[in-house]
Amino acid sequence: MAEVFVCAGCGAGLTDSLTRVALPARTQQRYGHELLPALMDQGTYAVDPEPSGPPWRLWDTIGADEAAARGVFAPVPSLSFGPAGAILVAPGDTRGTVLIPERCDGYCLGLDGRAGPNLACADCGRAVATRVDDCTLWQVVRLDPTAVHALPSGGPDPIADWTELTRDRRAAPPIEAPGCWSPHWEAAVADALAHLLAASGGDRVGVPAGLLATTFGRALDELFPAGPAEKTLALAGPGLPTPAPGAPDIVLVPQHPQTGEAWQPPAGTAEAVPLAADVWTYLAFHDDRRLVPAPGLLPGGILRDDPLPRYPWRAFHPDRRVLLHTLSRLPAVREPWLRAIHARLGGRPS
Repeated sequence: MAEVFVCAGCGAGLTDSLTRVALPARTQQRYGHELLPALMDQGTYAVDPEPSGPPWRLWDTIGADEAAARGVFAPVPSLSFGPAGAILVAPGDTRGTVLIPERCDGYCLGLDGRAGPNLACADCGRAVATRVDDCTLWQVVRLDPTAVHALPSGGPDPIADWTELTRDRRAAPPIEAPGCWSPHWEAAVADALAHLLAASGGDRVGVPAGLLATTFGRALDELFPAGPAEKTLALAGPGLPTPAPGAPDIVLVPQHPQTGEAWQPPAGTAEAVPLAADVWTYLAFHDDRRLVPAPGLLPGGILRDDPLPRYPWRAFHPDRRVLLHTLSRLPAVREPWLRAIHARLGGRPS
């Protein structure tokens, strides 16, 4: 159902009409040293289930038991003890807010929200949200769930079924101009890689050649000792053949862009690992085969209009920050072998 968010103090409208979607994997990402676009697509919002904003507590002051009760099972630098359930919206979808000047702190080129809510309701002055738009951070406004209310603004939005999503095939390209790997891909692969590590049970995983090996295989080779593969990985999902029982052992499946639920293979076939739907779609249906040059010349008056494919200027690296964030919230990370991987990743320099 489409909703608008209003101030809990005076009822003034604070957003356009928005539709809920799944929380993007890149929410925890920091990328480059420039201004990034909006985290959320226009007209959408997502809910962050974890606490966010100040106060923060260092890991040494929390303890493993208290952190586990919060769903964090491996050491992290710090944890927020602010309100849980922030509503994430694109800055351009906000209305009726003003900046709180004394809370406009940032690191470099904008606001990073370190001081807490920095946006107030223009009508009553109540602090209602935190705007983040500093360099390396996806631009977003995080509405404080204790300071806003949601009101229906339209009828229920239809949830696309897997057949419809397969037909649309909305894919995110992996390479952006002028030859950079997409940060969305780096975050989505990192999030899926954490689940893939847990699903492996510590066994080395073999990955098919191609883009799947480029994005997942290299990282798995670095994280596991050298040796023969004991488990196999493949893609599975709507529009692809049903995997046979036991071959492959693990499948990457699409994560529904609206609900966040993963497509499930038939019971007893393979263990499913969720991957952002637009990244999965590209891996599943994009043809990366190169054309073979044909003999002869083009007829006169015919111009080439097909651009050459983009090639990356460096190797693909899953986003380490996203990988660590997801790993630390999987119960499997308490296994010694996976905790050792978590520790290795956490100890590496950027």
